[in-house]
This record gives sequence, structure tokens and C-alpha cells, in this order.
Amino acid sequence: MKTGTCALCERTAPLTFHHLIPKKVHRRRRFARSYSKTELARGIDVCRLCHRAIHRFHDEMTLARELNTLELLRGDEQLARHAAWAAKQRLQS
Repeated sequence: MKTGTCALCERTAPLTFHHLIPKKVHRRRRFARSYSKTELARGIDVCRLCHRAIHRFHDEMTLARELNTLELLRGDEQLARHAAWAAKQRLQS
């Protein structure tokens, strides 16, 4: 597992990869036609806390249609509140 800075909360932590357009929708005609394979593979590295929050607050279709960039994720009110909270959390060993 890779360690680095979370794209949302900016903590240094073990990171997971979050597809900006969730893999679950890649085969849907709208997304397959609208995006290249490279665009569909784009993603960000986030800590587990933030990755869980992204998927807890929003379903895959909402993420794919409305929150498919880091800037849009950061601009989401729920995720911004979560990131502020997560930034204050200590890492568990």
C-alpha cells in the first residue's frame, strides 16, 4: 500500500485509489462514448477515511455525472465537512 498525502483531507496516510468516474459505470453507453479509456482511468489517491466517505455520501452515478473531478469533490459540502474533520484525526497504528 502506498503512503502519501490524501487529495481530500491532506493527511499523510496509507492511500487507496479512487476512480473519478467509478468503474461500475464505465461500460454504460453514455460514458463509453463520452470518455476515452484514459479519461475513465483517471483517479486520485485518498486515505481510507475519505474514500469511504466519498462512497457513503454519493452513489456511483452521482459521482460519475456530477463529482468527477477533484475540484468538484472538494467543492461538495458534505465532503468538505468530512475532509475538515478527517484532517484532525490521528492515524491508527
